[in-house]
Amino acid sequence: MPKLKTRRAAAKRFKLTGTGRIRRRKANKGHLLTSKTRKRKRGLAQGDLIHPADEKRIRRQLGVR
Repeated sequence: MPKLKTRRAAAKRFKLTGTGRIRRRKANKGHLLTSKTRKRKRGLAQGDLIHPADEKRIRRQLGVR
């Protein structure tokens, strides 16, 4: 079976953690930040793990088994 190619768009958005889970950025931190509270922006700045239901699909895009 040939090697899997990495989808470059997915590679820029997701990173693997040391334990093999997949990290992502939270949405809504791109613009219009003046109307959002400091507390909300701090929460959005922290990364998050992807939902287990999406894991198989994203792993395939990253070329990771």
